[in-house]
Amino acid sequence: MGMIYKRGLTYWIKYYQNGKPFFESSKSKKKMVASTLLKQREGDISQGKIPGFYFERVTFKELAKDFLRDYEINKKKSIVKAKTSINHLNKSFKDMKANRINTIEINAYIQSRLDEGAANGTINRELAALKRMMNIGARQTPPKVDRVAYIPMLKENNARKGFFEHDEFLKVRDKLPCYLKGLMTFGYKLGWRVSEITGLTWSQVDRVRGVVRLEPGETKNDEGRTVYLDTELKEIINTQWELRKQSQRVLHYVFPNRTETDYIKDFRSQWNKAFKDAKVERKLFHDLRRTAVRNMVRAGIPEGVAMKISGHKTRSVFERYNIVSGADLREAAFKQEKYLNG
Repeated sequence: MGMIYKRGLTYWIKYYQNGKPFFESSKSKKKMVASTLLKQREGDISQGKIPGFYFERVTFKELAKDFLRDYEINKKKSIVKAKTSINHLNKSFKDMKANRINTIEINAYIQSRLDEGAANGTINRELAALKRMMNIGARQTPPKVDRVAYIPMLKENNARKGFFEHDEFLKVRDKLPCYLKGLMTFGYKLGWRVSEITGLTWSQVDRVRGVVRLEPGETKNDEGRTVYLDTELKEIINTQWELRKQSQRVLHYVFPNRTETDYIKDFRSQWNKAFKDAKVERKLFHDLRRTAVRNMVRAGIPEGVAMKISGHKTRSVFERYNIVSGADLREAAFKQEKYLNG
């Protein structure tokens, strides 16, 4: 049984959960307010709920700390981006209690970030971090959050659509330094991320069978990948192996840097110069990834196989990279005309 009593002019309540007494201020001089609060707490306890005052103690800062700890425990590679999101969220929610974070406050945060010039995609990553930390709090035992607020997301329309036509690829590759030519060809044919190619070591290469593999945990989606090389890629691997044998250093990386001392870290200046010399509109290395997807689909490779080669885990992202060019549309028009005339 609970009870109501006074401390000075303020009414307090006392109640029990699992035999343990809890004391809580009603923050009011009116006994009716304290009586209502006591009934609410006893009702929560009778339903197996944690008393509401517990949630009122949890702060945004505490949820953010648990969120980053979850990243560290699971060794997530995007922890730097997560910390950046927290830094922005701190500006609005740093001193706020977790149970005070509602849709109204979230909309105010969105507006403030838009006023600062932040892109919709950037804001969505921050809102996703906020939702994740609140979900972590709600799933803990005992929970730290009794409800997760509705978090509206902004519409994104920032998907890049760059890709290489084959003649553009050849022109640019021809202007690159020799140590970057093989790197670009791997990106063009396999659609791997630049970090996956620059980080490729000889222990991941089977030169006899013509196979390269990425072990689980070495890729962005943490899934392993095994790819068979075509004739050109085999020749590149063999060339790199001969260069390794001629070098006085024992190099672990298939594509070492210009001085053959480490893996390739930054080649932006050489990349930009090659486009300028080739008189081709500048593109990103990541555009090779989109190009590889498109070329594999054009070549009639089943989409499931193409996804295994490029390392796309979800169909939605793969479809976003399977870009239709003007040439594709023209070819469709010619094919339809030929069919109708026949």
